[in-house]
Amino acid sequence: MAYKKSEINIEVITDENQVPEELYWSAEDGGVHKEEAKAMMLSVWDSKQQETLRIDLWTKDMPVDEMKKFFHQTLVSMSDTFNRATQDQKMTDTMKDFCDYFAEKLEITKK
Repeated sequence: MAYKKSEINIEVITDENQVPEELYWSAEDGGVHKEEAKAMMLSVWDSKQQETLRIDLWTKDMPVDEMKKFFHQTLVSMSDTFNRATQDQKMTDTMKDFCDYFAEKLEITKK
């Protein structure tokens, strides 16, 4: 069986205080080459330690209103992923209800 190796790269440019000024990501298999981003969240499951390792970064010029939308869309995406991974529709519906509540409280309009 032939295996394929894929890479996703993240480039972070910081200021003198190590605060991100620029973020870029590449995923050659997806046709993405050094695309600019204003924020990112990366979670990795460490099975040995039974814990999540995270990297959360955003540039200093990331607008607060965009950060709110970013969080909302991430929460919605997480609920979709949770459903695909667990088939737990009841909890997925609960998570979606929270996403709606989150959007309503922050006055985020959905597309």
